Amino acid sequence: MNLDELRTDIAKRGKKGLHFIIASVFIWCAVLVVALLPIEDILTKNLLTFCFTAPIPPLAYMISKIIKAEFSVKDNPLNKLGILFSANQFLYLLIAMWVYPTVPNKMVMVLAIIFGAHLLPFGWLYKSKAYSVMSVLISFTTIIIGIMFNAAVVSIVMVIFEIIFCIWLMLENKSLNKKNGHNLTN
Repeated sequence: MNLDELRTDIAKRGKKGLHFIIASVFIWCAVLVVALLPIEDILTKNLLTFCFTAPIPPLAYMISKIIKAEFSVKDNPLNKLGILFSANQFLYLLIAMWVYPTVPNKMVMVLAIIFGAHLLPFGWLYKSKAYSVMSVLISFTTIIIGIMFNAAVVSIVMVIFEIIFCIWLMLENKSLNKKNGHNLTN
C-alpha cells in the first residue's frame, strides 16, 4: 500500500478515532460535574478533574467494541504515528500541571486548549476536515471563553463541541464507507 492507501485504511478501520472522541464527551461531562460540585477548594477540584481525565483509553477501548472500530490498527505502519500524535498530549499536560497551583481557576481552560491542539495532526492522518477544523476551533474558542468565564462554562462548551465533533466524524465515516464501497463495485 502507498501512503494515501495507508491513511485511508487506518481511517476506515479505526473509524477516524471516533471511539476516542465519543469517550471525550463522557470525560468532559465528568469535568463539568466536577466544576459544578460545591467544593470550595479549587485545588481539590483540579485534582478531581485530572483524575476524571485518566480513564479515556479504557473508555475509548470499550466504545470501540460497541461501534465496531479497531481500537488500534496494529498492522498499519501509520498506527505508530497515531500513537505518537496522542502521546504528545502527555507532554503538553506538563503545562496544565504548572497551571494547576499557579493559576488554578484557568486549568480547565488550559486542558481544553491542549485537547484541541493535539487533534490537529489527526486531520492529516485521517484525511479529516473535522479534526483540522475542530482543533483550531476548540483551541481558539476555549481560550476566549476561558478568559471570560469559569470552568463550568468551558466544560459546557467542550461537551457541545465534542458532540458536534462526533456527529461530524460519523458523517465523514459514512462518506468514507460509501466512497470505498462505490470504488469496490466499479
